Amino acid sequence: MFGPGAQFHRFFNDPRWALAVVRATVLEAAHPQIGAALADNSSFVVHPWRRLRNTLVSLQRMFGADEDTRQREAARLNRLHTRLSGTDARDRPYDAMDPEVRAWVVATLFESSVTMCRLSGQPLDQVTMERLYAEFQAFLAALGDEAGHLPPTLPEFWQYYDRMVAEELENTEALGIILYRLFEHLPAPPLFAGLPTLWATGRALAGPVIGTVTVASLPEALRRRAGLPEIPGAQTLMQSAYMAARLARALPDGWLQTENVVGLLQLSPGAEGPWAETLTTLRARGKRAGALLRLIRPVPVPAQQDGTAGTESRRSADEFFTEVLDQTGDGYLDWPDLAAMAREICSRLDLDEPEETRLYDAFAAWWRELQTALDSDGDGRVSGEEYAAVAPSLAGPALIRVAEVLFEVTDADGDQFIDAEEYRALFRRGFGRSVGDAEGRCSRSAFVRDFLSFMSGRRRSTPYDPLLSEA
Repeated sequence: MFGPGAQFHRFFNDPRWALAVVRATVLEAAHPQIGAALADNSSFVVHPWRRLRNTLVSLQRMFGADEDTRQREAARLNRLHTRLSGTDARDRPYDAMDPEVRAWVVATLFESSVTMCRLSGQPLDQVTMERLYAEFQAFLAALGDEAGHLPPTLPEFWQYYDRMVAEELENTEALGIILYRLFEHLPAPPLFAGLPTLWATGRALAGPVIGTVTVASLPEALRRRAGLPEIPGAQTLMQSAYMAARLARALPDGWLQTENVVGLLQLSPGAEGPWAETLTTLRARGKRAGALLRLIRPVPVPAQQDGTAGTESRRSADEFFTEVLDQTGDGYLDWPDLAAMAREICSRLDLDEPEETRLYDAFAAWWRELQTALDSDGDGRVSGEEYAAVAPSLAGPALIRVAEVLFEVTDADGDQFIDAEEYRALFRRGFGRSVGDAEGRCSRSAFVRDFLSFMSGRRRSTPYDPLLSEA
């Protein structure tokens, strides 16, 4: 069921699967519980490329051949989901550990994989479809969920799927954000940082197309129930997109490796690795293309920083609030924003218990300190105006504790220094000229000082900007 011979691995590097994953995400977001959890806790609007990479890494671990890796990842996902619960705008409870909710997530991935083959003119035969379904059932079992939340047989699954679409799904806030905000306002990935004209031009063309193709591929019952528009020619455009993705499979294999594509998009200035030279060349050519586009037709682009400025460059309080603190993009600072920071750090360092809990607890204590100091109107969250009013005085004991715990979990060997390998695990780049000491290490005091300088002084930082503010 797992490893290189699984059907999942055949689809993972199939260019059509990009369309399938987007479609599955929309179907997930249309579920009331999942939609509420996404709207309240997810950073996918502000940091979609980070979210994409983490999701793909998680799927690779879960469907890989190594059982120990799969068990560790399943435990990590369960800890993550345990922290996601609450109530939606209609006071309905949601819980990411609800086994029926988790079953629906797996169901959307399976059904969208089957649908991508059908829409591209290569429907799966019955045997292949049953094997793929068995793999996704095994995936759910690996998470520790008991059998029965997904139907045992394929014919029963289609009845379950049709019932869910017709009776359970609705036009959630998260559904609208994905279809009508995310695609048309998608932030640039790190690869295109500093090329706003080129990115804005491509997004203006591709965003509406992706949204239209996704809507057209959804079940008619959901489109009708959610009141999604019927755009003339959408079905033809959708068929063409899936056929084009199918033809792209003829490209050289190295071009289609999902991890290579995502890794290239995640490259940022100062990054290391075999793609660094390619990044430099692409950015130079992109700047020339952007200049040409501005000559042909000026494109309005909001001011954007690429995070490459020196450590003495400062943001305004408003900029820091928007670019770093407001991880979920809802215009307020509250616990889900700091939890998103903790999640990203835990993911990069691949932390186990108890280190993960220690880091979350430190961020939770910082949130309580921020709430006490900044929430002047008592609404349980901090607005940009409330933050700006007292921003210069925020380096309190709780933030210092966050810095100390971050140092401790990054210092994997416990020698009280962060070496080049540990530094690279957190920041995905080597030491800068002024980071390490004569022995190529970063001390606790230097690490804590740099973190506090970034978080309280709002200084731009080569390592911390990519960690906490890149899309």
